[in-house]
Amino acid sequence: MARGIVALVGAPNVGKSTIFNRILKEKKAIVDDQPGVTRDRLYGVAEWLTKTFTLIDTGGIEVKDAPFQTQIRMQVEIAIDEADLIIYVADGKLGVTKDDICASKMLKKAKKKVILAVNKIDDFSKVVNIHDFYALGLGEPLAISSAHGIGMGDLLDKVIQNLPEKEMDEYENTICFSLIGRPNVGKSSLTNALLNQERVIVSNIEGTTRDSIDTPFTRDDQNYVVIDTAGLKKRGKIYEAVDKYSALRALSAIDRSDIVLLLIDAKEGIQMQDKHVVGYAVEANKPVIIVVNKYDLIEKTMSTMDEFKKKIRKEFKFLDYAEICFVSALTKSRINTIFSAIKLSYSSYTQRISTSNLNTVIQEAMMMNPPPDFNGDRLKVLYASQVGIKPPTFVLFCNNPASLHFSYERYLENQIRMNFAFEGSPIKIIARAKKE
Repeated sequence: MARGIVALVGAPNVGKSTIFNRILKEKKAIVDDQPGVTRDRLYGVAEWLTKTFTLIDTGGIEVKDAPFQTQIRMQVEIAIDEADLIIYVADGKLGVTKDDICASKMLKKAKKKVILAVNKIDDFSKVVNIHDFYALGLGEPLAISSAHGIGMGDLLDKVIQNLPEKEMDEYENTICFSLIGRPNVGKSSLTNALLNQERVIVSNIEGTTRDSIDTPFTRDDQNYVVIDTAGLKKRGKIYEAVDKYSALRALSAIDRSDIVLLLIDAKEGIQMQDKHVVGYAVEANKPVIIVVNKYDLIEKTMSTMDEFKKKIRKEFKFLDYAEICFVSALTKSRINTIFSAIKLSYSSYTQRISTSNLNTVIQEAMMMNPPPDFNGDRLKVLYASQVGIKPPTFVLFCNNPASLHFSYERYLENQIRMNFAFEGSPIKIIARAKKE
């Protein structure tokens, strides 16, 4: 099943970001009493009752012409359009406002499922305040306090009850890969080059691709599906909201992909937005191949490629396992290197190793470099086992999971990579307590 999308919508300073942080159990959104702090959307994957969904925090909707309101209103409208379910957040202390009335009209036009959450109901005496919100016509109001966690379980129960099940396209004996990146880096052109035919509209106008497009094809007796996704614009542009919201569509494409290709423009070089884009794939534990497109348009020396690789490794330290390809979608040069990287990454992504070989490597690694004392204890791994693929997932049964320092976990990961050739794929390590 594909993850559903839930958007938090409401006026400024009603507590959307606090709800976002509490549901995700982390302080990912900026929270401030000053209205309008949240101008960018934030994305996160939430879980409740074994079900996961994508949660979006949005900026506040105001009737008055406040700073950034044009951009905020645009991003909220797109959030409403893209989401499967809306949580409309109102302020129980203020009562029904003009902003609430304005937003409720937007939601009614969208004809999406809405949960009305009346926030800041901190004690039982304030529960009567929620009755006024029936006037919005958004259904039965639910009293919550995001600051104190009151009613959050009931809210999440309603989310799971109202979130529609979404079937995810599945292809047998097929490698699915998606193309992600900023606008105009050549995703559609590269798709055509990979297919060797004009199957996707190509244009120099940023934002031509609005939806994900699945295209099955066969090459060298291997079945593939390429998923072309919409791009993202740089921060600060008025239409940033439209294009950054294509990341929402890229999320579902990434979920359905075995491999993710991050496209970078060779002429423009690495941009901050490239890191934002690929972050979704990293969080989803997908193999990433960094594809430097338009390589034919830059002046080259004998060391150009090596220098570019060094820059990539420096800027994408969290992707040190990723394969790097230099191509030109326009001239179709070096396209074969992408397929080689895909096959290598997929092989690693689906590789299984025996428990005996894994334990030999782990024990030898711990003898060569014993774990340090951490959290008042020293790690003892009794045995290890691979429990899954896509990504390769390893469980370390140990005396105390809290004693596994992140740097030592990275050391063990590197030892596994060195001994079993997991090039091009992420690795997941889980520490679990086991009595000796």
